[in-house]
Amino acid sequence: MSPEVSPPPPRRAVLRAGAYGLLGAAAAGCGFMPAKTPDAQQLAPVKARVDGDLVYFNWADFVDPSVFKGFEKEYGVKVIQSNFDSMEGMVAKLNAGNRYDIVFPTAKWAQRLVRGGRLRRIDHTQLTNAHAIFGTYAYFADPWYDPGSAHTVPFTAYKTGIGWRRDRIGELTGSWRDLWSDKAEGKVFLLDDRDEVLGMGALALGLPVSTGDTGDLDRITSLLSTLRPRLRGFSSDSYNNLLNGNAVMTQAWSGDMAAMLNQAKDPSVFGFEAPREGTPINSDCYAIPWNAPHPGTAMLFIDYMLRPENVKKNIEYIGYPMPVAGSEKTYAELVKPFPECLVTEDDLKADLFFRNGGRAAEDARDTAWTHVKAG
Repeated sequence: MSPEVSPPPPRRAVLRAGAYGLLGAAAAGCGFMPAKTPDAQQLAPVKARVDGDLVYFNWADFVDPSVFKGFEKEYGVKVIQSNFDSMEGMVAKLNAGNRYDIVFPTAKWAQRLVRGGRLRRIDHTQLTNAHAIFGTYAYFADPWYDPGSAHTVPFTAYKTGIGWRRDRIGELTGSWRDLWSDKAEGKVFLLDDRDEVLGMGALALGLPVSTGDTGDLDRITSLLSTLRPRLRGFSSDSYNNLLNGNAVMTQAWSGDMAAMLNQAKDPSVFGFEAPREGTPINSDCYAIPWNAPHPGTAMLFIDYMLRPENVKKNIEYIGYPMPVAGSEKTYAELVKPFPECLVTEDDLKADLFFRNGGRAAEDARDTAWTHVKAG
């Protein structure tokens, strides 16, 4: 019996699984230019001031509702919310001419939007709490995806590892090869995400996490072909699969595992490991589109979100760490049962972010992913 492919899961779990067919054309910024090239004024930074309601576009249920209410009350504005369920969906809306004040691309998508001239520059001096990020987390002062963080401010940082049921299979060895464990056979899920699955295979083989080399990808697909028959399926609903017993082991995002702790009756029966071969790192970013109708209000919102009390609320609500000085204790307390969920400066320096490739590399990765899922 071949592994099942789970139906789309609810809430945060669907957010990282996306289609990749358009990535090759977009890899160098192609496909992201506005119908009309923005002039310098449209890309220039603006002052943080109320210039209208906030038109907000993000993953669903990814900010504590009380933070929205506080922002609306303090500034006398409304937050008009829309949600996407993939990066491709977000960009499709932008390309269609939809106007939003604030969007939340992941690192590699932020790079594409910057290259395509789709984001306003952000003046960090207009953000009274910017020092809590850039004065402490040096990595984000000049990240690869947006030099000088000229167009973005980091929102979350997280890693990918393995979640499992200690009460069912005991302890693991600390390697990606644990996914092949005989104790878990038939009860293992991989994330329904091209980069994550190919990246796991690459790290297990000591290859670059974002390799687009066809020889590397042949080795990765060969390795994963030995895991495919042992899987229950592909699903990005990591914590529900563990909670309900569908899985005894799953590839998982650290933030989802932290969120699971709020649902688990007994957290001690679960575990999360960051395999020694390396763990992919990613970041969601605040960004202001070039055609934002109210960019000043967007700046106020970013600064409001960076206030320590609001960072704390959001970390506890979504389970994802935020690279803001003073928040570390809050997150460490939240993930005390899963200490490997913590994202450290060393994790950032290891630089295992998924990178953009050229058209040929992205096409090769699409083909490899198709083969992996087909079995």
